Amino acid sequence: MDSNKKIPWWIPQTTEKGRVLVNEVLDKDYLNEGEYTTQFEKEVASLLNCKHAIAVTNGTVAMFLSLKALGVGVGDEVIVPDITFIATANSVDLSGAKPVLVDVNPETLTIDPDAVSRAITKKTKAIIPVHVTGRGADMDSILAIAKEHSLFVVEDAAEAFMSKHNRKYLGTIGNTGCFSLSPFKIIGTGQGGIIVTDDDKLFDVITELKDQGRPVRGTGGDDIHNSIGYNFKFINLQAAIGIGQLTQLEFRMSKIKETRKIYQDNLNPGTVELFPFDIKAGELPLWVDGWTEKRDELDAYLKSKNIECRRFWHPIHTQKPYKLPDSDFPNSIKISQKSIWLPSSFTSSKEEIERVCEEINRFFAN
Repeated sequence: MDSNKKIPWWIPQTTEKGRVLVNEVLDKDYLNEGEYTTQFEKEVASLLNCKHAIAVTNGTVAMFLSLKALGVGVGDEVIVPDITFIATANSVDLSGAKPVLVDVNPETLTIDPDAVSRAITKKTKAIIPVHVTGRGADMDSILAIAKEHSLFVVEDAAEAFMSKHNRKYLGTIGNTGCFSLSPFKIIGTGQGGIIVTDDDKLFDVITELKDQGRPVRGTGGDDIHNSIGYNFKFINLQAAIGIGQLTQLEFRMSKIKETRKIYQDNLNPGTVELFPFDIKAGELPLWVDGWTEKRDELDAYLKSKNIECRRFWHPIHTQKPYKLPDSDFPNSIKISQKSIWLPSSFTSSKEEIERVCEEINRFFAN
């Protein structure tokens, strides 16, 4: 193979079925939220074996609407892991509540239940565990803590569509689960999000919140508005793309597991240590992630070889809006500086992933 060919970290893919459905939407001249949105929601709910799926504008909004529907607001606190995309904390701020950052488990990068317990105050109203790269947070411990303190659990499952924990799909375990449909996800519609829940009352409240307080889709004219709501709809064009991608879901799930296996089989000991996944139990990686003491040097070396990677987020507590002392987050500080996502695109061939492994092995050998 061409050793100079660029190997991307990720390339979003649409589908032929999606293009057909988009043209159907255009032919019908109804681009707004409608029948294709409903079909997409029903297919997602069926896949995740839950009662309700509500498609919304993006994953940040999905978490905000979940908190709002649960009554979380000004004066409340919501516990959030320090290692996550900043949208998790921003969604709490959007609700009017205060995000309270806690440290993570260095083995998995997911929220540390002991840190959660230490952070609970009289103002704590909810916990948002994040399933990093599809790796499930310790939901048994989180649910036990939530039950003990009468807290809500909103799962940030942005990166965990179709990944399981104890035979249940991540996102279907807490009061709500929130998924992202941004371009770098297993199902990507440009932007978009999904809220799932088995709670009929929550479903009704969220349905109204996302659509100007209307219990059902209206005309924009003589509609009934039962409550204050917003405009966070997910339109037919996006839904058509999503429905099309769902037809390739089995292939995509199989592909990422195969890619991870290639890394496992070809990376030498002492190079990049992959973060754990219990694939036999149903955990599904979205991308392949790992850590090394020489993360920055390795990233630069691979870039010089036309291989793209993505470094992990900076801990949220280091970002200006949420600045806190490093001493409160020893695990976050230590592991974030070592962590990296390796090329994991559905378009990457076995030979290309093997080439990545060869270059990683070569870097450490030298």
